[in-house]
Amino acid sequence: MTNIRTTAIHAGRSHGQPGEPVAQSLTLASSFYTAPDIPIEFGQSAAEPLPFYTRWGNPTVRLLERRMAALEGAEDGLCFASGMGAIAALFLATLRSGDHLVISDVCYAGVAELVHDMLPPLGISVSRVDTSDLAAVKSAIRSNTRLVYAETPANPILKLADIAGLAEITSGAKIDLAIDSTLATPIATRPIALGSNFVVHSLTKYACGHGDTLGGIILGASQRLIEIRQSSLIHIGAAMHPFAAWLIERSLHTLPQRMAAHQHGALAVARFLSGHEKISRVLYPGFPSHPQHELAKAQMDNFSGMIAAQFMDGGMLAQRISQRVKLFAYAVSLGKSHSNIYYYPTEAIAQKSFHLSGAALAAYRDYAGDGIFRISVGLEDPDDLIADLNSALS
Repeated sequence: MTNIRTTAIHAGRSHGQPGEPVAQSLTLASSFYTAPDIPIEFGQSAAEPLPFYTRWGNPTVRLLERRMAALEGAEDGLCFASGMGAIAALFLATLRSGDHLVISDVCYAGVAELVHDMLPPLGISVSRVDTSDLAAVKSAIRSNTRLVYAETPANPILKLADIAGLAEITSGAKIDLAIDSTLATPIATRPIALGSNFVVHSLTKYACGHGDTLGGIILGASQRLIEIRQSSLIHIGAAMHPFAAWLIERSLHTLPQRMAAHQHGALAVARFLSGHEKISRVLYPGFPSHPQHELAKAQMDNFSGMIAAQFMDGGMLAQRISQRVKLFAYAVSLGKSHSNIYYYPTEAIAQKSFHLSGAALAAYRDYAGDGIFRISVGLEDPDDLIADLNSALS
């Protein structure tokens, strides 16, 4: 299938027989019938694992894995209970004591805290670099580097990484490249085609789109994912529940249309904010004013629904906005049908999550100032959202 709208609905499905449901059935079973002559490994290590035990795999979850793989142009996918579950599984499956990880110095806070707090005690060394700077990434590579991990656009300041440029560095050094493409979604960017070995998503965000379930996925080559299934998924146990998979698979049907609406709304809201007297800076990849707008145009087919904005006196405004907005939810997370807004004070997130100092902290402040509002534009009418923000700011 060549059109992504068709792929989002049909990939991974088989044409039904008379009397079978057209809508995807939900398989709520923890175990499945087997036979003495079927080895247990068939449920763990086959390219198309036989349903055996739902912690290892489940037909409903399997459809979601195949659908996401088709959207991403990957050989296969492997689902987990959350985005953090998928990312932790990737790290534990690809890194060992004595290995070295190069990672974005600005990324999802949970990931930044994981690599700071949990990997070094396991003997894994970590270098945090500005992955938008290819020279800095190349300089960080060591003889024991096994993985380069970048998030693009980066949460919360929407800094981009040149995926093809990173792939040129890692492939030459025989290092794995993993891209967190949660904010972009496969509607915007398909990192496998640009040379990445792995793609991860928090399916909780745009893929689900309704804010009612958690999920994560790793996408890549089939054999690599079989190895991760056997190790990280089966033994750590962060398996996706079939009902969560059913909800997310159903949501994928409308992902292309939703992302178009998210982009439309975000562009309108960003234009309003850029002209407001209380706003000192607006960061949106679809704006020519974004420092990496040319890369965004080359790498993204959709600029997504995320905006980062510096508000004058942001700390004081955060309290007012949280009390006055009627349509925006003052809440964390993103990619929902409803719009969210949340304030990230630079000092707090730079110290607690990113552990930035010196030039790295100065570079973050260049984007975020003393603090930044992360705005996830939902599916409401943009004029209504603008009126809501205007009222809160007045």
